[in-house]
Amino acid sequence: MATLYLTTKAPYKGWGEGGPNSENCTPLTLALSPRGRGNRPSSPLGGASSPKSIQTILVLAAITCFFLNHTTATAQRVEDFYRGKTITIYVGTGIGAGAVSAYPMALAPVIRKYIPGNPNIVVSHMPGAGGIKAATFIESVGPQDGTAWGFITRGFMLAPLLKLPQANFQPTRFNWIGSPSRTVSMGISYNAWTPVRTIQDAMAREVVIGATSIAQDTGIFPRALNRIIGTKFKIVTGYASVGAVDIAIERGEVQGKVGSTWKSLNSGPTTNWVRDGTVSVLVQLGVAKAPDIPSHVPLGLDLARTPQDRQVLEVLCAPSATGYPSFMGPGVPKERVEAIRTAYAAAMKDPEFIDAVAKSGLDIDPIGADELTDIVRRIYELPDAAVDRARDLLPSQ
Repeated sequence: MATLYLTTKAPYKGWGEGGPNSENCTPLTLALSPRGRGNRPSSPLGGASSPKSIQTILVLAAITCFFLNHTTATAQRVEDFYRGKTITIYVGTGIGAGAVSAYPMALAPVIRKYIPGNPNIVVSHMPGAGGIKAATFIESVGPQDGTAWGFITRGFMLAPLLKLPQANFQPTRFNWIGSPSRTVSMGISYNAWTPVRTIQDAMAREVVIGATSIAQDTGIFPRALNRIIGTKFKIVTGYASVGAVDIAIERGEVQGKVGSTWKSLNSGPTTNWVRDGTVSVLVQLGVAKAPDIPSHVPLGLDLARTPQDRQVLEVLCAPSATGYPSFMGPGVPKERVEAIRTAYAAAMKDPEFIDAVAKSGLDIDPIGADELTDIVRRIYELPDAAVDRARDLLPSQ
């Protein structure tokens, strides 16, 4: 019998090291012909085997050994890196931002057990310019080692495309991790402060609405609707978060909001607003109607007066397909990105996470990393003419 040893423990040191008695090796036995040393050995796969076929087996075994050791070494590197480290989830808005902060808060205590090395996970809020500050930090200021993770409301994604001030990051370069759910945005009016009950009413009467930034959905959508379908939204920007806008609505500072998500509206302090008739839902802002929003609420795209206007709204609504996207910087090592993506997918199915999300009044309909990456790529392939018109609708302020 001829014995070949396959190394199965990292690091791979070559065929000669360790010898036949090495604990790092597993024997692969080749049966030789019993008729003597001079005869051809029989193949371990059956039939005669030439020296050339034995050489082929040795090569294949070496390749197998390489990949076994490479996979093991990669896993060990990721585990060694994250052990004792802290991953910071940066939420690109203020505290109390509804779903955009509820999802990462539910995820943080669960996902660490699925990440090699079990790092600590903390959630930090970084409001500013509708997510532009946090996105810039993740791309070029924060560490590119897999310890900085962004959860930013999707409106920021259009900022570079529309050439908004300070939006120097490139979403197509991010390492996208996933989104816990799909949703669409909508517009609401607060019934106690205004008689506006429909989008047609908002075309006839001024409605004062709160927004975080012109670069955020809450600023982008109402301004576009004013120009394209003729609404009369008066936009007050500068609120730290959608939650801060909600407080302003309750105080009577503003009369509604346009561009926050349906799921966010139906969670947290605003959970009962729709059920109790506190607000009127005016319009849906997505690429298609959502099944959980009352069917009589019109889709913004359907209100466009011309095909060209509709295409502009499609540009602005495109990010809605990303739900609540999360990502890491472009310089994070590939093996760490893959480890986080794998852990994220596992956490989406974890009973603890599912229970925490349910208690927040939210749901889970995950978008994986590949799909999310593809959506972002398609957004940045939208027709130049439509993007230019959308940009003209939103001058800097």
